Amino acid sequence: MSEEPEISGAEAIKKKKQRNLAIALSLAAFILVVFLVTILRLGGSVADRSF
Repeated sequence: MSEEPEISGAEAIKKKKQRNLAIALSLAAFILVVFLVTILRLGGSVADRSF
């Protein structure tokens, strides 16, 4: 099997930050899509509701 190359501490931190940023952006995009789909499906009836 091939062994993974050694990664220095600074390099590992940089890769971890990049991975965390990618996960955060993906999560934000998913939340935005769910929000927009919800608003589109509800349409204008949200403002006309009486409580």
